[in-house]
Amino acid sequence: MAGDLTPVSVEAAELGECARWDAERGELLWVDIMAGVLRRAVEDGDRLRTVAELSIGEPLSAIAPVADREGWLCAAGRGFRHLAPDGTVTRLLDTEPEDVRMNDAACDLQGRFWAGSMAYDQRAGAGRLQRCDPDGGVRVVLPTATIANGLDWSPDGGTLYYADSGLGILTAYDPETMTGRVLVRPDRGVVDGLTVDDEGAIWAALNGGGEVRRYAPDGSTLAVLPLPVSQPTSVAIGGASGRRLFVTTAFEKMSREQRAREPEAGRVFAAEVGVGAPPVRPYRGKLPGFQG
Repeated sequence: MAGDLTPVSVEAAELGECARWDAERGELLWVDIMAGVLRRAVEDGDRLRTVAELSIGEPLSAIAPVADREGWLCAAGRGFRHLAPDGTVTRLLDTEPEDVRMNDAACDLQGRFWAGSMAYDQRAGAGRLQRCDPDGGVRVVLPTATIANGLDWSPDGGTLYYADSGLGILTAYDPETMTGRVLVRPDRGVVDGLTVDDEGAIWAALNGGGEVRRYAPDGSTLAVLPLPVSQPTSVAIGGASGRRLFVTTAFEKMSREQRAREPEAGRVFAAEVGVGAPPVRPYRGKLPGFQG
């Protein structure tokens, strides 16, 4: 089903994350979390070419386009920001204490922005999962998390797939009642970022496992794509073909010796996978905490 994953970005990120395919602009969006950088890249042959690099001056974990204005709603620092295409940052709302930062986030089919958090020391239960609703209100949907991470929805929106990397599990939830069941506990690495394809299967980056796996909705493994690096972090499907898998990676906390063994760590990898997926969904609502 898939070819080999090969590096396609020039840049290497210490903590590359939040791969999102923006079909409207024909761009791959991805972040370097601790550097606070958003990169916008286009396909140039088989490679990616960065066309813009925007810095917000604090950790930037995840983004989503905003439907009724230019720019992106960001899960960044201790809460939510708006980033304009010219690099202007609007501080919207802080929801977390000083020792907790935002982590992965994504919009559901209704355009609500779900965003998780985690403590810098990764202590158990210090993070949580919140949701920005169309009225601009922010509501807590899961009150505790360790490393609130990748999330996406089944094609009909009836199931939320959500990873807590601190617990090492992928859980399937009813997104309205937030009752869930553990779907996957991988035998190597932990589930990090993920995306759901047009057939309803879940593509998940196994951080520490050096693999991307495709799971059926019942949790069974459909495909395994190995990487030459150990820290894949997030995935997106798109590109000109509509069926190209992009994988961000990291070299977080690696020693010099580890970096020497994994010289391509931190770069974006890609392969054709023969199945499409929805592009990045925009946030459809008032910006949280925005008074302008």
